[in-house]
This record gives sequence, structure tokens and C-alpha cells, in this order.
Amino acid sequence: MKFPVIFSGHGDPMIALRNDDVTRGMRIIGGKVLADFGKPKAILAVSAHWYTDGTFIQSVESPEQIYDMYGFPQELYEVKYPVKGCAELSGRVRELLGDSVSVNNEWGIDHGTWTVLVHMFPDADIPVVQLSVSRKLSPGQCFEAGKKLSPLRNEGYLIFGSGNVVHNLRLVEWDNPDGTEETLTFNSYIIENIQARNYDAVIGYSSGPSAKYAVPTPEHYLPLVYCLGASDGDNVTVFNNVCNLGSMAMTGFAFGL
Repeated sequence: MKFPVIFSGHGDPMIALRNDDVTRGMRIIGGKVLADFGKPKAILAVSAHWYTDGTFIQSVESPEQIYDMYGFPQELYEVKYPVKGCAELSGRVRELLGDSVSVNNEWGIDHGTWTVLVHMFPDADIPVVQLSVSRKLSPGQCFEAGKKLSPLRNEGYLIFGSGNVVHNLRLVEWDNPDGTEETLTFNSYIIENIQARNYDAVIGYSSGPSAKYAVPTPEHYLPLVYCLGASDGDNVTVFNNVCNLGSMAMTGFAFGL
């Protein structure tokens, strides 16, 4: 059985505590994975918040849950998502990526991962291994890395990316429940090109409309490109097509679901 590939927006870390249309969308996607494919052996998570000089994979029995955010209510820091690691998955990633990847256990399961998975798979009974986003790779190279990882889908593993199609913290409008014109335009552009399988436009996002506004720095966008590479061109389901805070898109994509 070939597991799907899922990319999700994560936005404000307080989403871990919310019960709204976006978190319900996350729960629906996780529920469909379990209902249609069964429980994955483990999840390979590519989070925007592990952005590194090089490509790293975790290989630890019990990865630490990281609260890599500051100034939020105490209840957020009390959310627990105690997952195990998976040595078998870590080893397969090293085989598939070869010398381009190294083991690094200094990080853990960060909020880009657990604030979403706490809704998708709330039982925390699926092992999770994080793969870093390398700032040394071009978007095209991130796509190729995703392609190399795609065989994991036939081996019982779920590939999961967490970031945002549009993420501009400098221009966040905290009182705006919707997206700006620039956010809506770029978000629609990416959705349309993914649905049309025009992947070159998604990889070459910097040529898209309002790209400098939507993606001022690449770390939140690139997890989508890894997922696109792993998608094998499978049909895509768009979920949580929601833009908020002016300059944030929560849009998710499920490939092969």
C-alpha cells in the first residue's frame, strides 16, 4: 500500500489548542489516512522550524518535544505529544539520501510538527522522525530530495511537511481574519499550478505574483517542495484553503489520499 504525502500550514502555535475549521480540517485528513490506509509505521516530518546548514535526520529512541516559541500562554507549553522515534526510518532515509544527509540528535519534535499532528493523529502513537530543511539546497534540489524519499511511501511510512504557502511575519495583521490581496493571489497561484501538475512554477515560485511578499524567506515554503517531490505526481486534495492574519496561508495538500 502506498501512503499519501501531506503538507499542512501550521501558522500561530496556539492552533494546537484550537477547535475551529482549520483544526477540524486537520483531523479529517488524519482520520482519512487511518481509515483508508491504516496506521503508518512512522512519520517522516519536514518542518520549517528545523532550518539548517545541511541536511540532517534524527535517530533517537525518544525525541524531545520542543517548545520553540516564546511569549505564549502557559497552557500551550503544557500540551504533550510524546512520540517515539524510529531507527528503521532514520536508516532508510540515510540509505535513500546517501552522503547528503547526516544524523543530528540535537533537535527534537518542534512546534511546526506537533501543533499539527496533535490534531491529525491525537493519540501520539505513531513514531515521528524529523528531517531538516537545508538552506544550502535550491528549491529544485529540495524537490529532487523529495523524489529520492518517495519509496518510503511503499514501505509503510507517511511523509509529512509543515510550513506555509504564504508566511510573512513582518507584515502580519493580527486583527485581520482574512488574507491580503497579495496573499490570496499567491496562494491561488500555487494551488492552481499544483492541481495542474505544473511543478516547475511551484519550484520556481519566486517568479509568481507577489512572491517577495508571500515568501520573504524560504524556510516555511520549502517543506511543500519536498512534499511535491515525493508526491509522484499523484492526485491532490486541497484542504484548509484559508488565509488569515493578512499575510498567512494555512493551505494544505494531500497527495494520493
